[in-house]
Amino acid sequence: MASRIRASATPDEVWHVLCDPWLYASWVVGSSRIRDVDEHWPNEGSRFHHSIGLWPLLDNDYTEVVSCDPGRMIELAAHSWPAGKARVRLGLTKEPEGCEIVLEEWVDSWPWKAIPKRVQEKLAAPRNRECLRRLALIAEGRHE
Repeated sequence: MASRIRASATPDEVWHVLCDPWLYASWVVGSSRIRDVDEHWPNEGSRFHHSIGLWPLLDNDYTEVVSCDPGRMIELAAHSWPAGKARVRLGLTKEPEGCEIVLEEWVDSWPWKAIPKRVQEKLAAPRNRECLRRLALIAEGRHE
């Protein structure tokens, strides 16, 4: 079960936020800072380098674009040692007064991959709802 939120921002306004990796630390819960960004973000294979956690216990790793349908969907492979790798898919659907943002996340590395996806979704749901709330607030603030 994916997490979802309705935002008053348009899909283009949300997409604008997703295309700025420097903003990810503002809306991704647990992300502390962005350290570097590939020039061709969000093209497939491009990366941004991030830190996760609280200082001084930071993990430096990266997130890579797996696939991208501009204005509609981006799928990412988020790396974080020692937790491993997670896949994250964000989809945008136009609505009469804004858009719906859907976030799906699942672990993509062992041993965590052995946990059923439905259980993973339940465990991640509170964090993902907060991520979506923050993303929507940033996108909505861009057009006011």
